[in-house]
Amino acid sequence: MTERGARHVTQSADSFTVGPSALHWTGSALEISIDEMTTPHLQRLRGTIRLHPAAITDVEVPLHHDESHIWRPFAPTARVEVDLGRDVWRWQGHGYFDANFGTAALEDDFSYWTWARLPYRGGTASFYDATRRDGSALAVALDFGPDGAVRALEPPPKAAMPRNLWAIRRETRADAGATPRVVQPMLDAPFYSRAMLRTSIPGAATVGVHEALDLNRLRNPVIRAMLACRMPRVG
Repeated sequence: MTERGARHVTQSADSFTVGPSALHWTGSALEISIDEMTTPHLQRLRGTIRLHPAAITDVEVPLHHDESHIWRPFAPTARVEVDLGRDVWRWQGHGYFDANFGTAALEDDFSYWTWARLPYRGGTASFYDATRRDGSALAVALDFGPDGAVRALEPPPKAAMPRNLWAIRRETRADAGATPRVVQPMLDAPFYSRAMLRTSIPGAATVGVHEALDLNRLRNPVIRAMLACRMPRVG
């Protein structure tokens, strides 16, 4: 992935292009074309991802009091097809599509957050917990049905998880007495962790995606300098 300046970005009603990579909405599926150089080995990564939503929601969840940060779960439940040009990188399975956007830097308004997206009774359950800089807390628990219908859940209690390779604190929502376990690490960074998680939520065993974000670490000047080395930039 490469950060690119405005002259490398174009957008229309159905497409969004960043350099040689692009997203295109066909009317029934999201097609993602990838053409990037990977780090740290500088190998070219080319291929296509197709995401077929079970339903599209119109939900926007404010994460901050002034709505400067929004979570937008476009397609909480979807079927995904991946073809990145190698046999081991071709697969089909269960997935989702969401986004975060806002008008302020995350590290200015939050100190820590966790998020989990878990297949649940034919649909999806999502839990969003955050600690804001003013000391207030966010606790969102939503159930997305396979038809896109949304209802609030009573948040299960928090449960601790093992720290990642960079010793980031991790926790999630789970049934009382349940022990969440990391099935597979997906990304370990000094301020961020993403992993496949096995847990239990209201009475249902499930495997989904979990992330933890330490914004105090992201504020650290040393960490910020490392980001520029990890992700190439084109003006």
